[in-house]
Parts: sequence; structure tokens; C-alpha cells
Amino acid sequence: MTAAYLDPRSGETFPLDIPRWCGTGRAPLFLTDLPGIGRHQIDTTTRSLWRYRAALPMHARDPITLGEGCTPLVARTLHGAVALLKLEWFMPTGSFKDRGASVMLSFLRQQGISDVLEDSSGNGGAAVSAYAAAGGMTATIMAPDSTSPAKTVAMRAAGATVELIPGNRQATSDAAEARAATTFYASHNWHPFFLQGTKTLAYELWEDLDFEAPDNVIIPCGAGSNVLGCDIGFSELLRAGAITKLPRLFAAQPENCGPIAASFMAGRDHRIATPILPTIAEGTAIAQPIRLPEVIAALRRSRGGAVLLTEEEIAASTLSLARGGIYVEPTCAQAEAAFRRLLETGAIKPGEKTVLVLTGTGLKATPRIAEILGIEL
Repeated sequence: MTAAYLDPRSGETFPLDIPRWCGTGRAPLFLTDLPGIGRHQIDTTTRSLWRYRAALPMHARDPITLGEGCTPLVARTLHGAVALLKLEWFMPTGSFKDRGASVMLSFLRQQGISDVLEDSSGNGGAAVSAYAAAGGMTATIMAPDSTSPAKTVAMRAAGATVELIPGNRQATSDAAEARAATTFYASHNWHPFFLQGTKTLAYELWEDLDFEAPDNVIIPCGAGSNVLGCDIGFSELLRAGAITKLPRLFAAQPENCGPIAASFMAGRDHRIATPILPTIAEGTAIAQPIRLPEVIAALRRSRGGAVLLTEEEIAASTLSLARGGIYVEPTCAQAEAAFRRLLETGAIKPGEKTVLVLTGTGLKATPRIAEILGIEL
């Protein structure tokens, strides 16, 4: 089956051999459906996400890899029920975004792209910077001028050019889209190859669980790349006959900035008016997610749901996890807070296999965690 770029809103397709980051009228792209793989197509000689290369849309002649993927799955009893914690921060740059960066940049380099542009306030920029460096590519990262130096230093250390843009996160995205006329826009929010990287999380959970799907996956959600990756990956496994049902996907977002969850809970397919306020879950503070209708469709397709969390709930879960030895960003501690809420409402039952996707290390959020602890730095 030959893959192509797909605009799911119009049905228009584009050949995969011509690099592009968006469709006609700047529509966000996916890829056409792929058939998925079975357990015997896993390359068990490779210890990285590239063990699932047979499930990817192109033959990777020389992938850019730093050993990403193959992250631990750890069982913990939380709120009287067993949760399976997927420790996605066990990646070279400390977050799940290494999955997408490895696959996206590998295929872009194979298409002849050597100079890339990304916009990010943190984990995405760090991942693209590192993988561009590993692949001999040049990277420019645009970030809001309010971005913590602790985040931009990692990008600069990898050799990326960092440009600080005045204004909010949306101003940075707008500046990057304007620059895309002259430098290829390898955006973790826009490029469909990035989702081909995040879909390997689904394949890995399937292998972790002895080639079965979990009942539920709870995912911290900003732009939705992990929700969409799980939807794509588990749908491929279902298509291949490797699993018998899709797991239910649940998106966790902060009340202060949760347009996807709010729209889903209101029964809408498009964004509704919601508060946009500062949040300690800064990694999910995406006010205008470009794939919002597709994320909502993925949640519905899985018969899953969404949860909006208060700042107090997110802070409490951050400390609760840390005091069990799990030191993560407040952003991904939302999965733990959502697990508690979903157990309380009965949406998830204690005996079900529920995965909590923990996306980033607490080392990336020292100022936020210090605030929770009441410590001055």
C-alpha cells in the first residue's frame, strides 16, 4: 500500500515524495491509512522505536536515532487501583517528543531537506534541535521571548539558532508560519511525519502488554499529538488483526487552557469559547490547537473522553507522584489527576488495564515545581 499525504477535511491527497508541511489553504495533513503490522514484523534486533519500522510509511535508509522509545511501563497502585505508568521521559531529551522528532527528521532528510524551522517553547524545540544535530541538519527554533533560558540553552547547546519572538505563544507560531516561505517548516504540531513517530507509543504499549491493547490510555493533551498517535497506531493494529478492540483514549487538560477537552465535553466538533489563563501545566497550554476536530474525533472513535483539571489538582498530583519516586512535569501529572477523577466518576473501573502516559521529566519544570513547594529559587 502506497502512502500519501491526506487532508482529512477535504479528502485531497498529495504524493509523499514531494516534501510539504500543509495542504491547500494551510490545512493540517495526515497520511492515508496504513495496514499496520503483526508481532512477527517487529525488528527485535533494534532497541528503539525503529523496531516498528515496518509500520512506517517510507523505507528508512538511514534513520536518525538516539535510542528513543522502549520506555519503561511501571505498575503503581494509585487511588486504590493499579495504574500502568508509561515513563516517556526516559528519552534522550527528556520527553515523548523524541519519538516524533526522530521519525520526522529522518524522513525529511531522506527527502532532501537539510535546513529546518520549528516553533516551540520547550520540549519540541529541544527534540528537533537534538535530532537535527544528530542527523547533520541545521535547525532554527523560534520561541516566545518569555521562554525560560533553561529550555533555550538545551537548543543552543545542540547548535540550533534560537530566535526569541515578542508576544505570546500564538505570535511565535504566526512568525514561524510566515518564515516557512523560505525555510522548511518541520513543526511538531503541523507535520504528519511527527504523528508517525508518536504512533509508535501504541505499538510499544501493545508489545509491553504481551501483544494486547490496554483498556484505557490517559494522555496529557495540548495540541494532541499523543492522542492522535495512539489513535493512528491502535487503529493500524486493529486493521492488521493484531488486537480485537481499540483502547479508550482520555485527554487530560487544565481548566485554565483546555480547548480540546472543553469542546469535547460540550459535544462540539469545533472549538468553543474557553478561558485562556496561565497554568502550571505549561506544556499543554495550547490555546488554538490546529487539529482540534481530529483529536475530538479520535476520542469519540475510541469511546473515550476528556477531563478538565484545576491548578490545585495538577499540583497535588505532581507532588503525589514525586513522593512515590516519579518526578515529572506538572504537565504530565495531569494524567494522574485525571485517573483519580475518572475512577471517582466510574468512567474507569479499578480492575481495568489503564495506562497513564507520563510525557516529560520534572527536571524541565524546576521553577513550576518550586512554586508548588513554596520554595524560592
